[in-house]
Amino acid sequence: MVELGRLITAMITPFDEDGAVDFDEAGRLASALVDSGSDGLVITGTTGETPTLSFDEKLGMYEATKKAVGDRAAIIAGTTGYNTAEGIALSKEAEALGVDGILMTVPSYNKPPQEGLYQHFKTIAENVSLPCVLYNVPSRTALNMTDETTVRLSHIDNIVGTKEASSDPVQITKIIRDTDDDFKVWSGNDDETFPIMCSGGYGIVSVASHLVGSQIKTMMGLILEGDIESAAAEHLRLFELFKILFVVTNPIPVKYCVGKVGFNVGQPRLPLIPPDEGTAATLDAVVSRYNIDLRLPVAVGGDD
Repeated sequence: MVELGRLITAMITPFDEDGAVDFDEAGRLASALVDSGSDGLVITGTTGETPTLSFDEKLGMYEATKKAVGDRAAIIAGTTGYNTAEGIALSKEAEALGVDGILMTVPSYNKPPQEGLYQHFKTIAENVSLPCVLYNVPSRTALNMTDETTVRLSHIDNIVGTKEASSDPVQITKIIRDTDDDFKVWSGNDDETFPIMCSGGYGIVSVASHLVGSQIKTMMGLILEGDIESAAAEHLRLFELFKILFVVTNPIPVKYCVGKVGFNVGQPRLPLIPPDEGTAATLDAVVSRYNIDLRLPVAVGGDD
């Protein structure tokens, strides 16, 4: 199985002035995120506004980002929703395009029982040969996947880990405790990376790494080296940034901030909207207190 990495960025989807997906800018941003510390990228996840993207737009995003980063980072495709058959179809197409893994999100809206979740994820995983990562995010889906279901799914060969955004430390600890050592638990929330990794978690699927990827990676390295005091200091230093990026619905704040860096990522698609003036000013005030790791690509050639 491909190594998906400890620091994975849940990448935004760039749109042009007409609201169409800007695949060229997606490639530029993907490459810049890898340069600033990301080991992998989730494409068309929650932060990528996946509910507003068509089947073909998603495939275009996988192709553009994989072409941009090559073997420098893993591309993990967010291919599943509340329709198992569609999830299988998109996952197969993504695999054919050369992505490195699949992110499988707990279904929203139809609220299956735990056995339904098990069968849903098992069926999708069995239809691809890629490593698959579960994604539990009850704040979005109105449904929690229990630790028992996650542990049960961990025994399927190509289900290699979970992105846990339940914010339930007991549940997350049980998953870490009760799964095999090679089953990885990524934090689904930036402000929980420190406690989850200190409990044996593997890494983070991050939003804040759009801006401070190298700094998050430094904090993670300190944890792995056993320098918990220094890691805690970094966690506390970054904490305000972690929180402000969720002052309104993600990805509204981070998309605004990446645009301020200079990437042409456009506005969110309806029903999401840009931040209002007050929210934008609050974001500017907080972000201005941090060094930003994300850099625009250096232009090649020119008149000089």
